[in-house]
Amino acid sequence: MGKIKIIMTTKEIKSEIQKSLDKVPESVLQDILDFLKKAEKLPAERLSLMKDLRDILSEDKDLLERLAK
Repeated sequence: MGKIKIIMTTKEIKSEIQKSLDKVPESVLQDILDFLKKAEKLPAERLSLMKDLRDILSEDKDLLERLAK
């Protein structure tokens, strides 16, 4: 069965991001900021490609872990 994607408003997304940022270890915050700064400068097509790649990797995580062994 496929995942159901819930559509959130921009305000809701920003609120969820803030909640997550409050929970991540301090050591990762700089990496997150660096990623966001880079994302600001990328064209929309490139960001879409990055999202697609992330989705593929997360869906195939088990397969990738087995292949790595």
